[in-house]
Amino acid sequence: MKRQKTINKKKNIEESLWKSAKSLRGSVESSEYKHVVLSLIFLKFVSDKFENHRKKLVKMGQGKYLEMSAAYTKDNIFYIPESSRWSYIQSRSKEDGLALKIDTALKDLEKTNNSLIGALPNNYFSGLDLERSNLSSLVDKIGNIDTVRDEELDIIG
Repeated sequence: MKRQKTINKKKNIEESLWKSAKSLRGSVESSEYKHVVLSLIFLKFVSDKFENHRKKLVKMGQGKYLEMSAAYTKDNIFYIPESSRWSYIQSRSKEDGLALKIDTALKDLEKTNNSLIGALPNNYFSGLDLERSNLSSLVDKIGNIDTVRDEELDIIG
């Protein structure tokens, strides 16, 4: 039974990735798909981990530490500034300037977490000249991926 769940989760992720790549067809070089999609999936993944840890802090009665980066980094969780949280990006995915919002989210995430310095793309999305509707659709598709459903299965790694 456990093996079947793992296969289904892997299949769901693969389907989501395929749909994501298809939504970029014609607007981005195929060699660039991975950079676009993986950057967004990474942002979604670290946001999901952050939100789960945030809920744990509240459950443990440590709500006063919710905006303190040390409350996250001590447990190897990246602290995510509000402008970098997936919920922030997704709630603004239909607005103009989405590419700039994503670039800003990645930059703010990097500034807040020293271990990410130089690891994330810099002003990448703004330079792609993607139509907002294509990028918005991609954000919606990636938003449907449950990156932390199974703590034992590292779907990102």
